[in-house]
Amino acid sequence: MLAEDGALVREGIGAALTRFGYDVLAAVGDADSLRSATSALDPDLVVADVRMPPDGTDDGLRAAVALRSTRPGLAVLVLSQYIELTYAAELLDSAGDAGVGYLLKNRITDITVFGDAVAQVVAGRTVVDPTVVRQLLRRNRDPLQRLSDREREVLALMAEGRSNAAIARQLRVTDAAIGKHITGIFTKLDLEPAGDDNRRVLAVLAYLRG
Repeated sequence: MLAEDGALVREGIGAALTRFGYDVLAAVGDADSLRSATSALDPDLVVADVRMPPDGTDDGLRAAVALRSTRPGLAVLVLSQYIELTYAAELLDSAGDAGVGYLLKNRITDITVFGDAVAQVVAGRTVVDPTVVRQLLRRNRDPLQRLSDREREVLALMAEGRSNAAIARQLRVTDAAIGKHITGIFTKLDLEPAGDDNRRVLAVLAYLRG
């Protein structure tokens, strides 16, 4: 399900999704249509703009939050030119078995980056633009005091959906070192042993709650 009020942008995103092998059931231009079409067609994934009619504010994001509350298994990726902290945190906090993502449009400079983000969300992962992460983390500073600078850096990269190997390459350390940092993050956040993917999501969400 695709929701974007700009006709040309909507067509472009729809074409990109089709190129990456997704079946776009419907492409709508307002939040009310997003809700009704999602209810009628029961998609696996919603890709939605944050700001759209009827109010032209954060209607798309609020609709995404509402859809997640009634359909916990629905994967949602929101795209925006703006950072709406309150609803962004609420949307990300809803992550469970289904994936969720929040990306800034002006930072998507390569169509393959968008395709990779969609694939990760469909696979049940959480993908967040690093700019969004930084603003949300600044708003919730207290929990950060428990982590070292390197652990916070690793956590931010985890929020972008990076694998251990990818984080190790970017930070120029070994995979084993990253594994130790992530174990430290889990321990300091009091996350009980569970599936690693689930704990990665919980670790990120611990900082994104407002």
